[in-house]
Amino acid sequence: MNAPIYSILVAIIGILVIVGIIIVFVWNKRRKQTPEEINYSVFFIFGVCWFPLGIVFIAIGIPIGYVFFALGVVYLVIGLAHRDKWKKN
Repeated sequence: MNAPIYSILVAIIGILVIVGIIIVFVWNKRRKQTPEEINYSVFFIFGVCWFPLGIVFIAIGIPIGYVFFALGVVYLVIGLAHRDKWKKN
């Protein structure tokens, strides 16, 4: 192996070590916090936004519209299924 390959391998290992350290710090911080309750009304709001956006994209022939349409339907269903758990603002 020549010098450029060694430097690339050292750089990759260095990046992996840094990412590992960041993951450990984030994991420890999240573990110490108490989890917040999920606000299911946000799912409903996303569904209301993405569902018609998907319909518009499908109508003009953009294939990503099917993804927006499907995500909108899923978010609407999740939000409406947990309507009793919506936070009161």
